[in-house]
Order: sequence, then structure tokens, then C-alpha cells
Amino acid sequence: MSSADLVFRNALIVDGSGSPGFEGDVAVNAGEIIAVGSYEGTGMEEIDATGRALAPGFIDIHTHFDPQLCWDSLATPSIEHGVTTIVTGNCSLSLAPVHKHGISKVVSMFEVIEDIKKRTFDAAVPFSWETFPEYLDHISQGLGINVGAMIGHSAIRLYVMGENAQKRAANAEEIGAMCVIVEEAMAAGALGISSSYVDIDENMDPVPSRFAELDEKIALCKAMAKSGRGVWQVVPFFPDPVQQLANIKELGEISRAAGVMCSLQPILSSPDSPDAKESIAALEEEHAKGARVYGQVMPRCFDLNMRLSETSMLLYGLPGWKAIMDEPMPGRIASFADPDRRTALVDEMSAAGGMSAAVALLRVGQVKSEANQPFVGKTLMEIAASEGRAVGEVVLDIALADDLETEFQLVDVLNANKEAVAGLINHPLCHFGASDAGAHVTQFCGTGDTTHLLEYYVKQTGQLSLERAVHRMTGEVAKDWGLSDRGLIAVGRPADLVLFDPQGVSVGESIFRNDFPGEANRYVREGRGYAAVVINGEIVLRDGHYTEARPGRIV
Repeated sequence: MSSADLVFRNALIVDGSGSPGFEGDVAVNAGEIIAVGSYEGTGMEEIDATGRALAPGFIDIHTHFDPQLCWDSLATPSIEHGVTTIVTGNCSLSLAPVHKHGISKVVSMFEVIEDIKKRTFDAAVPFSWETFPEYLDHISQGLGINVGAMIGHSAIRLYVMGENAQKRAANAEEIGAMCVIVEEAMAAGALGISSSYVDIDENMDPVPSRFAELDEKIALCKAMAKSGRGVWQVVPFFPDPVQQLANIKELGEISRAAGVMCSLQPILSSPDSPDAKESIAALEEEHAKGARVYGQVMPRCFDLNMRLSETSMLLYGLPGWKAIMDEPMPGRIASFADPDRRTALVDEMSAAGGMSAAVALLRVGQVKSEANQPFVGKTLMEIAASEGRAVGEVVLDIALADDLETEFQLVDVLNANKEAVAGLINHPLCHFGASDAGAHVTQFCGTGDTTHLLEYYVKQTGQLSLERAVHRMTGEVAKDWGLSDRGLIAVGRPADLVLFDPQGVSVGESIFRNDFPGEANRYVREGRGYAAVVINGEIVLRDGHYTEARPGRIV
């Protein structure tokens, strides 16, 4: 009689293909699945999975765990939500390639764009590498989770062009040098290239990728495609719907010219366009022309928090406020309290447009001062109206009473129409993604979207079947993103598995923790209902607790 390292008995097997689930056994040996459906042999460990679902490990295609993997090889709390593979290096940013003299620039872009503090980098990111293959070698030691790593377009341009990366288009020689870097990265295991149409750096200047012309982008994609796989990922200029549509059109040109799949995130449901019909129509038009261009959709409301003691994307459009936000604590408190600056700050917020206009919709969350307790749960607009004051005055007074640590919450504004979001999640040209896990960590926690999909859209509302939801998080993205050996429960596949209770799975409230290097803070969300998470045949999470296993790979 044959034997296996691990056997799950009597599970509801949801195999990631989208096919109906079925009861049976799954056996694992030497990191691979050796039997599905029935297994007559024995296992060194056998788990009775009666009443629980067994699915392929979930895949998160949009994260920014690049720095965190240097001190946290598990990319916590991803695995607690059934995630076994993360894709890093999105939005044109990666930690390599990098010259020693370019490290400070890379760090500053991560700090401004992804809200990962310089003091965290200083404490825990060694920059002991220069090339992308060297970075992959560094993080692969003791890796706990699978990583598909994108190489960042802005990082490539900065490495090749230096300061000129943010001044002009690249010449033929520079494009050639960039293509060599891409080919080396792909040969070492990179998953693709990421770029950006929208991001700005610490000086409010466009990031290097935004200076690239179409010929450069196509050349990089052709270099990438020589490896036989590769994704071109971008964040569009989402503040302007017209520009976003132009970005989608250009992605179509890139896809057709280079024969690659392109991905943009996010596609959001907004009050003005709940079904994102303009973006969806643009994606459909490009597909009709032969391009492979997909959007990424998140299942949660795009809620975020603002603390004047941390970082806030809502204040980037207010130069006076942002200038103070860039100051270190505690000097920042003195600047916000300066009576000579108050009038200008209040007036600037009163005239806010774009994302900054959403500040008035923030409601007061966690507070420290007793004087602020009556405001909890009220929006700044409501408080300002009841007191006959400007919103800027209210923000300053409440925040200063808490030493700037007040939590202001933006809730149920973007992606809040759940029926419309369900339609986007189900759309064939939208991938399940856009979590931004590992980034914006003092404003929200992107990790947990997998659990939210199962809890809300499957368990609570039935807007997706369990099989459909699992397929969207596993087999579908694995196939389209070039993770060809992942995403399915099938004989011969690597054993990335998640065992969970479909009726008991739930995502916890966001918790603000001080557990990042450099005494930095972040939001986390706990996952419940997961009995076991297996990565490459080894149990990494059991009943909510991590084991000593660290079997992750670069995929």
C-alpha cells in the first residue's frame, strides 16, 4: 500500500477549474499532489476534512510586499486569508535593479506612493543586492510564501538613465540596455514588468515610467515575451476617466504589438459610474481587436483611514497640508498648531478638489482625547455644519487634541455598490485583484479580500457560487498570469492548498498595530475559518497559527 506525506479525507474538493465541487480525498507527497478523489494508501498525517472545503491556494496578483519580505518571509497576514502566492513589484516599483547611489530615490518613491516608511527601510531592508536576480536570491532564502515578482519600469529607467529618467524619453541605446535588464530578470524568474501612468514621487513629479514613450514600452514587452511568459501591469490615470480610457487603448496597442497580456488596476465602482461601463466598454473594444487587456477588481469597499501622524493620499492634492505631513514628528504637531499657518490651511481645504474633496466625508473613528469622544461616528461635514465652522478647522482641532493620532475614516464611498461590484467580479475581462496588500499600510489593510469574497459574495449573498469564487482566485489568474503550475488541485501539481469552513470563514475588523521595523504602524485584518494552509506540500498555517515550515518559492 502506498504512503503519502499528507492526506485530506472527505473534503469538499473545489479544484479551481470552476467545475462543481465533489467529495473526496487529496494526497500529497514530496510537495506534489499524487491523488485526487480517492486515495487507498495511508498518510504520515491525515486530516479529516469532513464539512470543509479544500481549494487550491489563493493567488493575490497585486501586492507591494517587496520590502516586507526582507524581514517577514510569510508576508503576514496573507496566509491567514488562504493566500499561498503573492505578486510583488507592481505599479512601476521594485527594489531592483538599483545602484547604491539610487537607493534613497527608490526608498522615497516607496514611502510616498506605497506608504512604507524610510525608518522601516533603514531598519530592515539591507539593499545587499544590485540586480533583480540578486534581489530574488536574497528573498528566496527561508521564503514562507510563493512569490511572483514583477520588475518595476520606474526602477529600470532610474537604473539605466539616472536623473534623466524623469526628464525625457529614452534613446535607442538606453532602451536596449533596459531590454537586457528585462531579459536577465525574466531568466531569473521574474513574472513580468509593471508600469504607471499616474504616480508621483516625493517632489510631486511624475515617476520615471511616465516619461516613457510607446516604442520603449513595446520594446520592453517584446524582451519580456522572449521568456515565454510575462505580464505588463499598470496603474492608469484614474483621476481622469478620459485619460484612463486612453491608457486602456494604449495597452491594447502594446498587447497586439508584443503579444503579451496587459493588466490595469483598479477598475472601481463609483457613484458616477457604478458599473464602470466606460472602462469595461474600452476593455471589450480592445479584446475585439485582438488584444489581451484585463482590469483588476477588488471585492471590498475602497475604504481608507487618515491620520495626520502618518501618511494620507487624500492630502496629496493640498500642498500646504502635504508639506506639513512630510515633516517628522513631533515638529509636525507644532506646524499644524501654528496660528500663522491656520488660515491658509483652512482655506486650502475649503477649496479642495479631486480626492482631497473626500476629506469632508471622513467620519471620526478612534480617538485618544475625552474631548473628542462626542465626535466619534460623525462626519467632518456634519461636525462643521453643526458648529458653523470650516472642515479644515474641525480636522485641525480634533487631530491636535489627539496629538494627530485621530483616526478619520472614509467609508462606503468607492466600490460601495455591492451588486455592481459583483457584476465586475464576474466580468470575463476583469481579474480578481487590486488588493494593494502590503502598501498604504497606515491607511488600510488590503490583505483579506480573499476572505471577504468568500464571506460576503458567497456565504452571505450568494452572488457567486463557491466554485466560481475559488476559480477567480486560483485557476483563472494562474493561467492568465503565467503561473501555469499553480491554481488547480490536480495530480502532478505543486500542493498549494487551503482547507476552510465555507460557512465559518470571515474577515476581522482592521486593527492598527505597531509591529513594523523602525517602530512603524500598520493596519491588519485577521482571517477566520481556515483550518490549514499548505504551501508546496507543507502546512504553514494550522488553525490560525503559523508552523515552522518555510517552503515558499519564486514562481
